[in-house]
Amino acid sequence: MLKIFNSLTRNKEIFKPIDEKSVRMYVCGMTVYDFCHLGHARVMVVFDMVRSWFKSSGYEVTYVRNITDIDDKIISRANQNQESFLDLTERFIVAMNDDAAALGVAPPDFEPKASDNIPQMIELIELLFDKGLAYEGSNGDVYYSVNKFERYGRLSGKSLEDLRAGERVDINLEKRHPMDFVLWKGAKPGEPYWQSPWGEGRPGWHIECSAMSERYLGSHFDIHGGGQDLQFPHHENEIAQSEGAHDHGYVNYWMHNGFVRVDDEKMSKSLGNFFTVNEVLKKFDPEVIRFFILRAHYRSPLNYSDQHLEDAKLALTRLYTSLKDISAVEVDENSYWDDPRAAKFRAALDDDFNTPEAMSVLFDLASDLNRDHSVATASLLKSLAATLGFLNRVPSEFLQASVGAALSADEIESMIQKRNEARMNKDYDLADELRDGLMDAGVILEDSSGTTTWRRS
Repeated sequence: MLKIFNSLTRNKEIFKPIDEKSVRMYVCGMTVYDFCHLGHARVMVVFDMVRSWFKSSGYEVTYVRNITDIDDKIISRANQNQESFLDLTERFIVAMNDDAAALGVAPPDFEPKASDNIPQMIELIELLFDKGLAYEGSNGDVYYSVNKFERYGRLSGKSLEDLRAGERVDINLEKRHPMDFVLWKGAKPGEPYWQSPWGEGRPGWHIECSAMSERYLGSHFDIHGGGQDLQFPHHENEIAQSEGAHDHGYVNYWMHNGFVRVDDEKMSKSLGNFFTVNEVLKKFDPEVIRFFILRAHYRSPLNYSDQHLEDAKLALTRLYTSLKDISAVEVDENSYWDDPRAAKFRAALDDDFNTPEAMSVLFDLASDLNRDHSVATASLLKSLAATLGFLNRVPSEFLQASVGAALSADEIESMIQKRNEARMNKDYDLADELRDGLMDAGVILEDSSGTTTWRRS
């Protein structure tokens, strides 16, 4: 029985879909004005895993992850570069998709862009006017009136007064309440704009997700996910907009993944500890990065360091090494859940997607495999790992991967050949020298039955 920690109730709850065996899930995606950072990578990988597990559990999944391609940061960066916002965002959408593909993240079923859904946003704002929840300022901006929505603050667990006291809010005399937020921004010189009943302008950030989720999933759906940093104000404001417009529940389960930290400090550009996915991919195999992300529970903080990535690499190497000499076969998913090891794996993921506990089962299987050399054990290990996006490669492909390596595969093979020749000529000093040189370069040789294989350390 699958349970999810619901950020709205702050409790772990049994998952009950609105439609039997069907899951509708929306996740806040990237604002595409720069390359994806590790925080973005965590969102993509975590909810890719969530979708995968729902499918493995027999659910049909409709997964929507939006793209914010119009906002203040995008406009500022486009103007700075002297290019259109569309040219800027398209370039970084391509880069985002490259990063996602490298990390083994499957594309969502729908990936709507904000700029393609302006009519839906205008329609929703008009509905909020009809409900008395929106008003227009003299500056052309349209605002949401938070004190007219009684349930405001439910997701953050704070009252409107608490939120007001705890937030730094810019003084805006156009607002009726300091916590009111923008639904529509009046056009300013040098900014892109669209026509609306309130004149030329563009949507506010929060209305984008309310409108796009409704378009693709309906006004009431199962799961809304995103990073912890979005819980307030973004997701709080989404609830106010969508429930205020439709007078019924918006989302049944809210899921938020934890922050990414770097060497136990908050990741930020100002601290100089900001890492893009592209930068990390130059140093580590993408499967190692995915493994590192899922090694921690999705709700816990994720502490990035090169050493933690190296540890993840060693752990994943252990799994691949156990499979190196065994030919695993594809197994019908329905046939292995009676195995107590598979049942333990399932119980872990059914408990709020507890990937650390599920991974411990994979290592138990690897230990079993090292003892029994069983095709059945190897096949079970590969099959279970595949639900998390691991162990899909031929072991040698991973073990000999060259990301950040000092020597290429051809150079290694050449040195092994020279070592073999030295051993045949009984020049053991040269053979040892070549072996030590390879070891210094992070290459481990394994001699067995007259042949030499190798892997990177």
